[in-house]
Amino acid sequence: MSAPGAFTLPALAGFYAAGGSPVAVADAALARIAAWDDPALFLARVPPNAVRARAAALAAEGPRGRALFGVPFVVKDNIDVAGLPTTAACPDYAHTPAEDAPVVARLLAAGAILLGKVNLDQFATGLNGTRSPHGTPRNPVVPDCIPGGSSSGSATAVAAGIAAFSLGTDTAGSGRVPAMVNNIVGLKPSLGLVPTQGVVPACRSLDVVSVFALTVADAAAVLEVMAGPAPADRYSRAAPAGWRAAAAPQPAWRLAAPLAEQLVFDSPDDAALYDAALARAAALGGTVARVDIAPFLAIARRLYEGAWVAERTAALRDLLAAKPAAIHPVTRGILEAGLPRLTIDAWDDFHAAAEARRLARALFAGTDILLLPTAPGTPTLADLAAEPVAANSRLGTYTNFVNICDLAALAVPAGFRADGRPAGITLVGPAFAEARLAGLGAALHAVAGVTLGATGAATPPPPAPPALAPDEIPLLAIGAHMAGLPLNPQVLRHGGRFVTAARTAPLYRFFDLGNRPGLVRVAEGGVAIAGEVWAFPAASIGPFLAEIPPPLGFGRVTLEDGSTPLGFLCEAAGVIGAPDISATGGWRAHIKAKEQG
Repeated sequence: MSAPGAFTLPALAGFYAAGGSPVAVADAALARIAAWDDPALFLARVPPNAVRARAAALAAEGPRGRALFGVPFVVKDNIDVAGLPTTAACPDYAHTPAEDAPVVARLLAAGAILLGKVNLDQFATGLNGTRSPHGTPRNPVVPDCIPGGSSSGSATAVAAGIAAFSLGTDTAGSGRVPAMVNNIVGLKPSLGLVPTQGVVPACRSLDVVSVFALTVADAAAVLEVMAGPAPADRYSRAAPAGWRAAAAPQPAWRLAAPLAEQLVFDSPDDAALYDAALARAAALGGTVARVDIAPFLAIARRLYEGAWVAERTAALRDLLAAKPAAIHPVTRGILEAGLPRLTIDAWDDFHAAAEARRLARALFAGTDILLLPTAPGTPTLADLAAEPVAANSRLGTYTNFVNICDLAALAVPAGFRADGRPAGITLVGPAFAEARLAGLGAALHAVAGVTLGATGAATPPPPAPPALAPDEIPLLAIGAHMAGLPLNPQVLRHGGRFVTAARTAPLYRFFDLGNRPGLVRVAEGGVAIAGEVWAFPAASIGPFLAEIPPPLGFGRVTLEDGSTPLGFLCEAAGVIGAPDISATGGWRAHIKAKEQG
């Protein structure tokens, strides 16, 4: 039985369910490495006999519920793998760790098959992929263009179909820019969600381990295996109760995009592709508002002009002092720029970052997702050679501020220019909003009109919402807490995720209490009212209820299908004198009628 053509998680799972062996997948991956024949891709290989032995051991054991059973992957060579050298693309820095980084250990425990460690911009400093003494990995989609950095090898291995997923790192955009230029998905998790223990630091306080995959669903599945604090990692943190990475679709989205004058592109084609992506988001139920992102663009400039440069320097000060010639000239120049930084200036940067985070919280109080171009465009290798610093800086226009502001991000393909260069759109949300980003991101990817990486495989439809988990409780929203309405952020903050649109049985009357409705069960004269069922972590129901003012509360509501989830109900005394709006059939219809006069 032949291995699947495209290494997606569903394709591999189906292959194994039909009796296929991990050995066949391992052999296919090794054959693809040989056929791809890029000497700049791998910096350290797991020996082929060891890859096959790992696959054979998995075949003998069987899946045993392991989420990544028999899935081939690679890791960026600034992440520790026991027995393989960690070099960060600097031979003089090389050392061989005795233990796997926690993130690698978790993937292996989930049944994944490691193929090796791949190239990067040296010390993860750069967004273009050409700053390595080992050469530049070949872009499988547009060979005359950059592979993107710093996670160059990680992205190209996935786009070429060698690995089902890969680990990168992302401090300034290294998990997003390479995704765009390779026509794949790049998921940049929230700060601290994935341990960075065992990762060579760039800016330790801002570094995250990122995921590249062919689809959003695959990236989310890998993230769920990776996530969770490590006891010895000073920067890791636990996700809120009910956190998930799996896509959480919604019927309506409150979206934001930068002001037109704040957008810069390399060509009219790049601008048109971004506008088309916004139009697709609107067609999927999004309302797009233009917002001022000037404060975020301003804090982004400090990443390479302020305290965080000194943080990079601090991580490598001994090597910089002892062997400066071992460091790539451009990287060395960046590190040397950190030496004269003053502590008093750093405090200015930290206060500015605190203000930017405050503004980000304010933005996402009224917005579900910020939609940005992943980068202004995809440069050619010649473009980068002509302007190695300026062209690299331009790539970070929309990425550099995200970690400083403690946000999550997801980069998905957005189509191709007339000359064949890829474009991408990045969805940005508050910390721990990965499921929200995946919900819209998967839908946008499905309608972008692209195939998966350079594999030629069709992009699958977005996954259906996951069923209720054992720790989730369904709750019927019938007013301003519904998707896209003013109080929906309260639902999202408590970990709620949309399940389905629904209608009550014709047992209720509906009243306008001002900025929210009141639903009252009646003995006769009742009507059916439209609403939405949301899944809530059981631990969040109490805290959420505590924020609901009287006369509203939670009680069992009967739906037209006979189910009785919790829902918003109102005390009968609370609707005395309030307008009866039952005839509208629901809060959205009532709002629309009011707007139309």
